[in-house]
Amino acid sequence: MAWDFSTEPDFEAKLEWMRGFVRDEIMPLETLDLSPEQIGRATAPLKEEVKKQGLWAAHLDPDLGGQGFGQLKLGLMHEILGECYYAPQVFGNNAPDSGNAELIAIAGSDEQKAQWLRPLLDGEIRSAFSMTEPGAGADPTLIKTRAERVGDEYVINGHKWFTSNGSIADILIVMAVTNPDVHPYQGMSMIVVPRTAPGVNVLRNIPTMGEHDVPLDHSGHAEIIYSDVRVPVTNRLGDEGQAFVLAQKRLGPGRIHHVMRWIGQSNRAFRMLCERAVSRVAFGEPLARKQTIQNWIADSATEIHALRLMTLHAAWKMDQEGSSAARKEISMIKFWGGKVLHDAIDRAIQVHGSLGYTTDLPLEAMYRAARAGRIYDGPDEVHRMTVARQILKGYDAHDVPTEHVPTRREDAQRKFAWLLEQATANL
Repeated sequence: MAWDFSTEPDFEAKLEWMRGFVRDEIMPLETLDLSPEQIGRATAPLKEEVKKQGLWAAHLDPDLGGQGFGQLKLGLMHEILGECYYAPQVFGNNAPDSGNAELIAIAGSDEQKAQWLRPLLDGEIRSAFSMTEPGAGADPTLIKTRAERVGDEYVINGHKWFTSNGSIADILIVMAVTNPDVHPYQGMSMIVVPRTAPGVNVLRNIPTMGEHDVPLDHSGHAEIIYSDVRVPVTNRLGDEGQAFVLAQKRLGPGRIHHVMRWIGQSNRAFRMLCERAVSRVAFGEPLARKQTIQNWIADSATEIHALRLMTLHAAWKMDQEGSSAARKEISMIKFWGGKVLHDAIDRAIQVHGSLGYTTDLPLEAMYRAARAGRIYDGPDEVHRMTVARQILKGYDAHDVPTEHVPTRREDAQRKFAWLLEQATANL
């Protein structure tokens, strides 16, 4: 099947509008020190403009209030949105809310969609995905949080951390063991828990690179203790034991959306690299004349271009065959994209010298965020393992013979001797 990354002229016009809108209306917000409430007020009229353009919540189907664009078009959109921190929320597809909305759309009942999905899409509530534990990160089969069924309720006990958005979310989607007697792949479920439910104890937002003191009324990476939290069984998403299947449906699109935005971040850093190279003079000539800088520009341009093509191909394959069929491609761009993003930003910082290290430019914040990208949604090493395993499925093992097998060289020598003999006989 031939790859086709083309889109309609009308959609290309939408992308061009997005470029100007992000540059002129959203990116200036980065220069302001605004609280979450102030950001909400500042972006409200911008969100209305997005809705008028028919670009709101484009990751969801039209019957859910979205546009149903598919992954390829989303890739082209996210490439633009990735250039600015606030742009995804202005367009109604910011993480983790976008992934959680997709999850509820996939697994939620009509009642659950009315209760949580519609308010989530309208921006009336916020959500968080509570999966990672101190003892269970890259390997979710080690999750210990327990949801025991008692009558018509689940009683949840456990310890989660790095629940992004957890301190300000209205609802938490908790991944917990509902049947400890079977394999973890069949024994876990996803349950929606109101953050205000008795027993939900948000301990702190975990200090991270550059975010040392995030108050609980700000979005961060929350550490949460669930202590005898009771919720109705009807809060479960999908069937009991279906958590791993649902997680893959959520994380697959989530991962590719991250990489789509990384392309935008990489492009922004690359432009800054090039602008600095032609503007800054050192030792009598612009930095752009230096071979090292030229190598950085050539390497970054090539790496970003390769990442973009790989990502568009993964998106196209998801549209054609589904996220499960594109598992290898998604893992490939996840670990490759993290490196490309990091290196593009790192080179841009270096060419700016001490200025690049300051908060006067966005590069230092971009750099810190890029480092986290190699860990969340699966560390690089896990994705490399996934790629290798998917590739090796196409190969069969062969027995190694114990007797001497002639080498290729010996075979070639005999073949040559035979050909020479035949040629001599024909003289």
